[in-house]
Amino acid sequence: MNRKILVTYASRTGSTAQIAEAICQTLIQNGEEAELLPIENVNDLSPYQAVIIGSPIRKSKWLPEAMQFLQNHGAELTRKRVATFTVCITIAMSNTERYQDAVRQWIAPARVLVHPVSEGLFAGRLDFSKLPWTLDTLLFRATVALGVFPKGDHRDWNAVHAWAQDLQPLLLQ
Repeated sequence: MNRKILVTYASRTGSTAQIAEAICQTLIQNGEEAELLPIENVNDLSPYQAVIIGSPIRKSKWLPEAMQFLQNHGAELTRKRVATFTVCITIAMSNTERYQDAVRQWIAPARVLVHPVSEGLFAGRLDFSKLPWTLDTLLFRATVALGVFPKGDHRDWNAVHAWAQDLQPLLLQ
């Protein structure tokens, strides 16, 4: 069987795309055959033995296109080893464990559709220059101004690379 791994992602501002790229690069550097594709460019999963799927959290859930991907490819994903990763600025808040539990609850609908062998939870990057001016982002900006959410880049690249390295034996059995 082909040992190729697909790393696919949904991303709005590029933070999740960069994490997906780091995961794919880690796999390749460790001798695996891996391909990186945005979720909207994935039509066929048959060339892959395993799939890693990532999405940021928006409004306490995965992006709609990521959930649609899971629904569209659900039957095939049940026959492959799958890992998921979630990017959320909430994870960068103090009292991390409490917030990780909340994020795990937010991604429960994704977990129902696929049964991942591993779930990565990563803090993201909050860059308002990449967000549109909408009522939702205006309210979000207000919560950041009040100190509820941390602004800036909180991605932990060491954690991302370590998670990707730990995936190899889980995905390619």
